Amino acid sequence: MPNDFNQQIIAEFRANHGRVGGPFEGARLLLLTTTGARTGTRRTTPVGYLPDGGDRVLVIASAGGSRRHPDWYRNLLANPHVAVESGVFSYEARAVVLDREERDRVFARAVEADPGWAAYQEKTDRVIPVVALYEIAQGGPPNIEAATPGEAIRVVHDAFRRELALIREEMANGAGTLGAQLRMNCLTLCQGLHHHHTGEETALFPFLADHRPEFSPVRERLHREHERIAELVERLRGAVSAGDSADARAEAVRLTQELEAHLAYEEEQLMPLLDAL
Repeated sequence: MPNDFNQQIIAEFRANHGRVGGPFEGARLLLLTTTGARTGTRRTTPVGYLPDGGDRVLVIASAGGSRRHPDWYRNLLANPHVAVESGVFSYEARAVVLDREERDRVFARAVEADPGWAAYQEKTDRVIPVVALYEIAQGGPPNIEAATPGEAIRVVHDAFRRELALIREEMANGAGTLGAQLRMNCLTLCQGLHHHHTGEETALFPFLADHRPEFSPVRERLHREHERIAELVERLRGAVSAGDSADARAEAVRLTQELEAHLAYEEEQLMPLLDAL
């Protein structure tokens, strides 16, 4: 039986490219679709996630500290092939339950970022599992939740804006140090920006060069801005890796300012062009 509260969140999530209000406003959420262990029915559940580098994300089967594992966890034990919606991208994934040693390391990292996870563990005798979701490569361009190519640009950009805003908020609310999960959040963002700009340089820009050569000045400016953003990303990555919280905060502000200007210019120039093509 579908949960009405979950269904509201799912509808809002899909309508707003991953943004929801209420108690989950500003949270990192994804939609996880599993196959029922007994029924074989596909079920979608909103779950919180932890960034964990470019090749996987992590979800925690807390069930609010319930004595029983959540249904989605029991389902993926029976069938680890799942579907993931991030609000921007949708993809098939392979679910892997972390072994106890790795689970403990990751769970401690989660607790460092949000003590609520520890409160859930204290409420139950079961060891709350942590699951890694690995995207299954399909080949071809990513599946972006957008109606047009121009909208796809904006949707991806908005995801970067939200993530950078979350990271800056986490830095501002920290106790003067960069926690392990915050460092992972920053490094994941850096990797995502690198992949996005690499994709534009190797696929989108050559396409535009062939079909709209008159946009050469725009491409050249965007290329220069990509190089500048890459420099800022490396500076943030270096500050985060060194654990220098003050430097990391300053670099995050600098990256935000220059990236926002770059994204706005790219949207202004590319969205009408791509939708016209």
